[in-house]
Amino acid sequence: MDQLGFTSCARSITLGLMSQEIDALNALFAIKDIAAIVPGNDGLPKIQITSPSASGEIYLHGAQVTSWRPTGSEEVLFTSERSRWEDGRAIRGGIPVCFPWFRGKADNPEAPAHGFARTRSWKLEGIGHQEGTVTVTLATESDDFTRRWWPHDVRLVLRVEIGLQLKLALTVFNTGASSFRFEEALHTYHHVGDVTQVSVTGLDGVMFLDNTDGNHEKVQDGDVVMTAQTDNAYLNTSSTLTLTDPVLQRKLRIEKRNSLTTVVWNPWDTGAKSMTDLGDEEWRKMACVEASNILSAAVTLAPSDAHTMEASIAIIG
Repeated sequence: MDQLGFTSCARSITLGLMSQEIDALNALFAIKDIAAIVPGNDGLPKIQITSPSASGEIYLHGAQVTSWRPTGSEEVLFTSERSRWEDGRAIRGGIPVCFPWFRGKADNPEAPAHGFARTRSWKLEGIGHQEGTVTVTLATESDDFTRRWWPHDVRLVLRVEIGLQLKLALTVFNTGASSFRFEEALHTYHHVGDVTQVSVTGLDGVMFLDNTDGNHEKVQDGDVVMTAQTDNAYLNTSSTLTLTDPVLQRKLRIEKRNSLTTVVWNPWDTGAKSMTDLGDEEWRKMACVEASNILSAAVTLAPSDAHTMEASIAIIG
């Protein structure tokens, strides 16, 4: 068999195994007319939710929410048309789970950016439905692969609520015998009409580190308005934010709990051109505003302890 034939055969086997996995998950968790596990892009299993209050999608790959659309509203999350949908690669868009480090790993440049949680398949543990809200629970834990990059024992649980609001709760359990320190982020890509016209209210007077300017300390003056490549880490803030989008004529309320840093990011045209999984003009349609605990806000967790960070989005106007 030539290489092309071998690749085709391997692909068929992989898709067959995925199909079996999807059938098994539906038998356990599907809710008629509300939630089903279906083949997503490139056959990756995703949870497809359609309720009277909202629709949504969550991939088992990375436990990544890729769509949330309240009934009667436009899509709230951005996902790139050029995203790669394959094992070991991050989905470009939606809400990636960054853990246990943010950006590059300080002591190992070969480690995956933003940690390993967003590039591995998570286990579906439950789907529930109550009063128009669908709740999905997914989990993953340390293994030989994660210990290659980070030598600690951990269990992660992500709880996602899809309804009139989108709510996420990421819980980190220390299952090992020693304390560890970690960074985390729910790296939310908001779909916007034109990023050059949006504004983010709620960070006035907050000190931030500008990653596009050598991480120099600066202080936010008024609303955040993006006019160039932006990569700001706002420190010591738990503020509720409002993202105003005049093109789509809506406002989003962005709330968080147990998060002391907020990241605002857009690669702009220069950054987008260097990213193979983002179209050259797609940067205009996204604005990342994300709950996080990074840098000095990294969390130290003792054995048997747990930490939960929460984030939520609602359309308020």
